Amino acid sequence: MQNKGELVRIQKALSESGVMSRRKAEEYIEKGKVSVNGHKALIGQKVDPARDVIAVEGVRVDLHQNQKKIYLALHKPRGYVTTMRDEMDRKCVAELVKDAPGRVYPVGRLDRNSEGLLLLTNDGEFANQIMHPRYHLPKTYRVTVRPDITDEQAMQLAEGVELDGQQTAPAQVVVLTKEPNRAVVQIVITEGKNRQIRRMCEAVGLEVARLRRTAIGPVRLGMLPAGKWRMLTPQERSALESALRRGQDMQGKGRM
Repeated sequence: MQNKGELVRIQKALSESGVMSRRKAEEYIEKGKVSVNGHKALIGQKVDPARDVIAVEGVRVDLHQNQKKIYLALHKPRGYVTTMRDEMDRKCVAELVKDAPGRVYPVGRLDRNSEGLLLLTNDGEFANQIMHPRYHLPKTYRVTVRPDITDEQAMQLAEGVELDGQQTAPAQVVVLTKEPNRAVVQIVITEGKNRQIRRMCEAVGLEVARLRRTAIGPVRLGMLPAGKWRMLTPQERSALESALRRGQDMQGKGRM
C-alpha cells in the first residue's frame, strides 16, 4: 500500500486495500455510504490511508493494513439482497458469510428473487476484473420460463435484444427441457446489466418463473447447498485468471 503521508484517491485506496472494487467504491461513495474522518466522502477525494479514519456503512476499515486475500463462492438463496447492509431491513447476503475468515464483499449481484452462485472477496482488483465487460467472462444461468419458448424467441435471445436503447451482446441459448406451459433454458451471457436475464426474457414475451446462476466462468455452483459458502480452490482461482486473460486478449484482437 502507499507510504505514510502519501495521498491517494479514496476509491483507489479502497480498491487497493481489498475492501471493494473501485467501481463498487464509487457506487458506495455516491450513495453516501463512505465517510472520511466522520464526513461523507467525495469521489476523487484524496486521503492518507495511514492517518485518515475511513468507514464503510459506519464500520471503520483499515486501509493501511495489508489483508489476506479471501475468495468465496456462496449459494445465494431467493429472498436475499446482494448487499452487506440494507436500509429496509431485508435479508442480506452478509448474514450468510458471518463465519467467513474476514470481511468480504459481493462481486456483482443477483437480484432478490434470483438464486445461485455469487462470488465474494476482499480483493478489489479481482472483483473489478470479474465484473468488467471487457474481460468477456461468461456467466451461466438456468432459467425456468412461462408459458413456453419458441425457436424464434430463443433465436432473439441468442442474437441480442434491445435494453435501454442498446443491443445486448450475443448469448448462448439452449433449451434444456419442455413441459406443458413451461420450459427450462440455459443462457450464457458475458455482460452484467441490471436484471439482464429477466429483462431479456421479458423483451421477447417470456415470464421468468425461476432464475439460478450456475457458473461464473470456470467456477461452478455444483452441489453447494443454498445459504452455504465455500472457499475457492487454487485451481478455480487459476482457471478464473486464465479466463480473464483470454477475455482481455479477445478484446485486444477486436480492436485490431
